[in-house]
Amino acid sequence: MRPSRIPFLLAIVWLVVACGGDKGRSAAEQEPRVSLPPDQADAETLGQEVLELVDRAIDYRGSHRGRPAPSLRQLGIDSLTPTTARHLISVSREPVVTVSFRKTDGRHITSCRGDSHILEESSINAGRFTLMCTSSSGAQRPIQVGGGR
Repeated sequence: MRPSRIPFLLAIVWLVVACGGDKGRSAAEQEPRVSLPPDQADAETLGQEVLELVDRAIDYRGSHRGRPAPSLRQLGIDSLTPTTARHLISVSREPVVTVSFRKTDGRHITSCRGDSHILEESSINAGRFTLMCTSSSGAQRPIQVGGGR
């Protein structure tokens, strides 16, 4: 190895070590979702999946000349996870994603859905966005999620 590369490599190693992971997070950010009300905790769980899937669907549409993804499979995403079932439809070329819990026993919120507007709302409101969620009684209501509270 040439002597001129040693300071460069040491700088890279120092940067990697200095990044540090979760040590810099505040106590509020490290606190688990246990402190949230049960309906808000359910919505937060579903909301993060909805946001990720909408983001991937918008990315797909952007890289395929405006054509929306016909299914989650086309995005390379499984429609079932161990805890959730996911569904994607396109309404006027806009993705609408619904994520539902597979087992709803003990859940206050059973499913949430969102469209491409949640990406804009999330970027404007420090990560907070509004989803339409269905409660275990079948009633639907908007719930604001995200942003780390």
